[in-house]
Amino acid sequence: MENFENESESQKPVAENINFESRLDLKKLQDGIAAVKAELSSVIVGQQKMIDQLLVAIMSNGHVLLEGVPGVAKTITAKLLARTLSIDFGRIQFTPDLMPSDILGTSVFDLKKSEFEFKKGPVFSNLILIDEINRAPAKTQAALFEVMEERQITIDAKTYLMDTPFLVIATQNPIEQEGTYRLPEAQLDRFLFKITIDYPKLEEEIAIIDREHKLQDHGKLDNIRKILSAADIKHYQTLVKQVIVEPQLLEYIAKIVINTRENGFLYLGASPRASIAILNAAKGFAALRGRDFVTPEDIKEAAIPVLQHRVIVTPEREMEGISSIEIIRQILESVEIPR
Repeated sequence: MENFENESESQKPVAENINFESRLDLKKLQDGIAAVKAELSSVIVGQQKMIDQLLVAIMSNGHVLLEGVPGVAKTITAKLLARTLSIDFGRIQFTPDLMPSDILGTSVFDLKKSEFEFKKGPVFSNLILIDEINRAPAKTQAALFEVMEERQITIDAKTYLMDTPFLVIATQNPIEQEGTYRLPEAQLDRFLFKITIDYPKLEEEIAIIDREHKLQDHGKLDNIRKILSAADIKHYQTLVKQVIVEPQLLEYIAKIVINTRENGFLYLGASPRASIAILNAAKGFAALRGRDFVTPEDIKEAAIPVLQHRVIVTPEREMEGISSIEIIRQILESVEIPR
């Protein structure tokens, strides 16, 4: 009887060994993100969704395409974000006469050494702002393919690695077509997110005008503090990669992406790169909310900014005014959410 009682005791779960705390320490990440958002909000009125998406892209080590009409704070947002980070920042204004060497750099002959020396271009920074990316011709845009995907460039058969972190924020105007070039699908696919910036609401417009009036001679960026260092960003990117994703959620991502390929309203569906992008972005959203695990809501939140620039609507549906965002929303509603 005594042996039976001892055996029963050994089979009982030990309550003190159960730990319900987060497996990852995301406190510093959350505090850093909150501080960056506070700095951004001191200048940018509204646009909280855009700010969250930008921060998720940084934590997920992904590039961002900002699209909006002139004057909706695309460039100022990128510059402001750069001011909150203790990293190298470079800005490139794309123009129709811009050459690849103007971005990547070029080899210059050194008379003293009697040899060619590589002079690095503005792309050799941690955060690059490319203004009006659709104004440069295809040859110049193609120069970004390697550096955006592999974080390196090859010049004269020699490879140069980018310093980490390396992130590109590009802007484009969807309305003006004169003097612009359509971005090729291969380049669009290298952006983690495409973020569409809309006009502000009435209350936000009033706040923008009021804030500008009160600035007087002070610059918008004068009092912005630096919050995160390059080491912080690299550490947080490592943490985000460790966020847990259950197998049924991996299947959920795959079903969403495959549905874009089978959808009759879409001429071109998303590639496996999109599946990986949704996975990484969903981890970023989870970490931003202080969770070390992904939920279906994180995946749904990541799906539209990840997919909208990777799919092409059929000409018939486009003529009817149906956008890729509407079709993606329909897909998200049709795919069963795992329980």
